[in-house]
Amino acid sequence: MTPTTTILAEAVEEKSVVDVLGRRLALRKLTALDKLRLLKAAGSELAMNQPWLSMAMLAVSVTAIDDVPIPRPSTEAQIEALVGRLGDEGIEAVADTIGSLIDTNEAVLAATAGNLPGTPN
Repeated sequence: MTPTTTILAEAVEEKSVVDVLGRRLALRKLTALDKLRLLKAAGSELAMNQPWLSMAMLAVSVTAIDDVPIPRPSTEAQIEALVGRLGDEGIEAVADTIGSLIDTNEAVLAATAGNLPGTPN
């Protein structure tokens, strides 16, 4: 697999998590384009509000609830409706899952820093 196909495959890879309410949430890592569209939907004022933007990014990473696809929100009202639908339970489950993915990625990067793929450690 080439580096480009690896990056593209990781960009569309979905993870799933079950929140405390028993809902299965499908998650996808946001791409640069997803983030840009989120900032556009938020508007200039909310795009500078870090707590709001952080919660919105967690919500927008959800692609389905119980196998029912969620359309990507494109307005502030749609983002807030998705946050409301997920509630504290859904947002917490998403945050925990994304946090563990970041920790795992950092550990892999630290272990392979400076090594080309295939180079023995």
